[in-house]
Amino acid sequence: MQRNQPAYAERTVPELLTQLSSDTITLVRQELDLARLELAETARRAGQPAGFLGTSALFGLLASGALTACIIAALGLAIPVWTAALVVGIAYAIVAAIAALTAKSRLQRLGAPVPQTTQSVRDSVDGVRQAAERGRNQ
Repeated sequence: MQRNQPAYAERTVPELLTQLSSDTITLVRQELDLARLELAETARRAGQPAGFLGTSALFGLLASGALTACIIAALGLAIPVWTAALVVGIAYAIVAAIAALTAKSRLQRLGAPVPQTTQSVRDSVDGVRQAAERGRNQ
């Protein structure tokens, strides 16, 4: 054996394949664990904007019910009741649109759920390919 040969040069092909299989299984398990942790973190961060969205929807409904009658009745003293109802409905639609756009922008800031794991898996696959190429060339 030459002095510069790597340690795996002394092993048989079946031993190397067994080791490759074992290492691949370990790598896949580790990558899945990492992906699970990253998804949990993303879900945790998404909880706050989702809570704000739910809260805005709930209080928007409650406020709409209580204030709609009051505002329409007050405006009905100066303009026809149907016109008062139209004005109030348009105002509520504007408020709802602003709340929805705010929630959307906060959710978009979270980014992709597992970009680091995806890149890590690609790097691992490239590493296995390169090692296989080196093994074939020797």
